[in-house]
Amino acid sequence: METTSFCISFFSLLLIIFFLFYYYCYRGENKLDKKEGAPWPPGRWGWPVIGESLEFLSNGWKGEPEKFIFSRMSKYSSTVFKTFLLGEATVVMCGSDSNKFLFSNENKLVQTWWPSSVDKLFPFSKSQTSSNEEAIKMRKMLPTFLKPEALRQYVGIMDHITGKHFVSEWENKDVVQVFPLTKKLTFWLACRIFISVEDPGVVAGLEEHLDVLATGVMSVPIDLPGTPFRRAIKASNHLRKELIKIIKLRKSDCSSQTKEYEDILWHMLITADENGKYMNELDIADKILGLLIGGHDTSSSACAFIVKYLVDLPHVYHRVYEEQMEIAKLKGQGELLNWDDVQKMKYSWCVACEVLRLVPPLQGAFKQALTDFTYNGFSIPKGWKLYWNAHSTHKNPEYFTEPERFDPSRFEGRGPAPYTFVPFGGGPRMCPGKEYARLEILVFIHHLVKRFRWEKLIADEQIVVNPIPVPANGLPVRLIPHSPKI
Repeated sequence: METTSFCISFFSLLLIIFFLFYYYCYRGENKLDKKEGAPWPPGRWGWPVIGESLEFLSNGWKGEPEKFIFSRMSKYSSTVFKTFLLGEATVVMCGSDSNKFLFSNENKLVQTWWPSSVDKLFPFSKSQTSSNEEAIKMRKMLPTFLKPEALRQYVGIMDHITGKHFVSEWENKDVVQVFPLTKKLTFWLACRIFISVEDPGVVAGLEEHLDVLATGVMSVPIDLPGTPFRRAIKASNHLRKELIKIIKLRKSDCSSQTKEYEDILWHMLITADENGKYMNELDIADKILGLLIGGHDTSSSACAFIVKYLVDLPHVYHRVYEEQMEIAKLKGQGELLNWDDVQKMKYSWCVACEVLRLVPPLQGAFKQALTDFTYNGFSIPKGWKLYWNAHSTHKNPEYFTEPERFDPSRFEGRGPAPYTFVPFGGGPRMCPGKEYARLEILVFIHHLVKRFRWEKLIADEQIVVNPIPVPANGLPVRLIPHSPKI
């Protein structure tokens, strides 16, 4: 009897939830249309509570993240449609004009939005989530450190660490898994350049916990034993403690540090706000955590897929090899790469850009409407989420002829039209880490092709997007060293 009563109550609750969702999302739409005089964008809400989140995510898991976007662009609108994602009413904006609109109206009509899981994983920091003012301060600080003039001094450091990485992890190996190695390299570089930590043991310890944290950032925020989110919280707490140790040590002798320690951590320690107040240690630790996640996951994905496309396209590999060997032949024994060397890697960067077009590490990003506004004749209510997606232009024949074809020449000369190639965002919202990513990707290519050719061990390895694209099996390859070595 009690079981029957429970079942009736449970299903009654489900019916109430369904009714409320239906009323809010469907009946509410008609009410708004009549009141505002402008319709909401076309589209559908999907299932109660979960909306269309499962289809959105599953397309990525199947390696077809663009399918969700293009099917709705075809059915509803090529520029804007509504849906329900991650528990939020969402407007997906597509095309170069939409990209320009969103990037140009940051902190005017829209602002960056993160899922609730980020709030819980970074409880002491507001810069990543609800406090837009802190995010603005962070974006003002980063360009000072990441602008080309400041990064010149780090080319040699990147070359040195990348060389050590290839000697220890690639050379004298018959078979390697590419993606785990690119993650290891880019995290080592991030630790050295962001917080001046280079010891392999310390780096490996931080990376192990950061991988757990990165997985939990986009997971369902259910804090129960055994869930990815609970593991991520534990990893976040551990990393924060380790970073605070590093911060305290650096803080104690900050006044005696020289230019060799002018990393991002150093800038955070010595930079005060307009009221003369310095960031506290917990806030700095959370900011560093965010930078370490963003500073290596995206680049490691790009490097791995460069390996994939170079082996798939021997003629492209040959041109990259020729370009890199011309640079290598001019270097003396033990001489490190410098800024001028990197500027000569023009074709290699075109190849990297074409990889970023076809497999963008950042699929897109969410924003939130700060006020009611109208776009292309459709009403966007305050508080709704907006989502831009790189594939809406990257794989759109309106912007790139034969978009599935790999063609580095698209980036020669003037390159693509503005706001069509957006792996780093665009306009005033261009990612401040773009030049940093360019340097580490090109230094990686230099060390890779001057040492090896390679063969894939899985011919048609699937790509999985969760939330960045990765080879499903880590991209195992058989290495074929050049002889003689340079």
